[in-house]
Amino acid sequence: MTTLTLTTGLSAMIFGSSFAQKPGEQYNNADYKLKAAEVVYESRIDALVFEVTVEGQAGKTVPKPVGSMSGAPVLGYVFPTTLKSRDVGFSATEGIVAMALTAHPDMDDTPLWDENADGKYDNDGVVWHAHWVVLTKDERVPGGLSVKEFKAGDKTVELPKTAPGLPFFFDSPGFNVISQGPSMRVVVPSFRVHHQRDFKFDAVACYMQMSHSDGHHKAGSEPMLGVYNVFGVLSGNLSLPYTVKK
Repeated sequence: MTTLTLTTGLSAMIFGSSFAQKPGEQYNNADYKLKAAEVVYESRIDALVFEVTVEGQAGKTVPKPVGSMSGAPVLGYVFPTTLKSRDVGFSATEGIVAMALTAHPDMDDTPLWDENADGKYDNDGVVWHAHWVVLTKDERVPGGLSVKEFKAGDKTVELPKTAPGLPFFFDSPGFNVISQGPSMRVVVPSFRVHHQRDFKFDAVACYMQMSHSDGHHKAGSEPMLGVYNVFGVLSGNLSLPYTVKK
């Protein structure tokens, strides 16, 4: 299944969802109304700069903690791309490779990084940070998407050294995230995507939620990390029409 075929199916699910309730709707404000997005290759620093612009203040609204990883809220600006899983350090797998900028106060999934620079590495999940994820179609959640999972201990799966160690295609690469008024951007060194510069992308603002508690996850009931409410898709149809500027 190609990336664009998958996005077509996901688009139908997202925009044709019959779910009456919209989890996370209280966060659906101007800070998540998408206005623009771009990915620019900056030759001076040999890096890609992903940037999203909203009507309000990018990153100002963050989730309220619930006190548990089970049901933990996650807000995100997500860039679905046509990159391949191997381009970002995962083993080969089907799905949509996305750069996700997230904030979530109930957990810290970047054990190598101290984003708030307080000397502690496990207390800054609410600080906006970057993840590579592989998204897949998932009818269990109203947003139609979840991060692709695999069986714990599967030796055929490869993850980057910066991955936090959970059994899904999810990485915490430590890229610099900058919020500045209506814009949020992340700087991705070119070598960290195998120097790919010709991919396509889209932008999504969304509410996600964890289903994971005390190291345990009920497989099959709901995804470990799923998209529960899509606030907006820049292209309007998740067609990934945008290209990297050089």
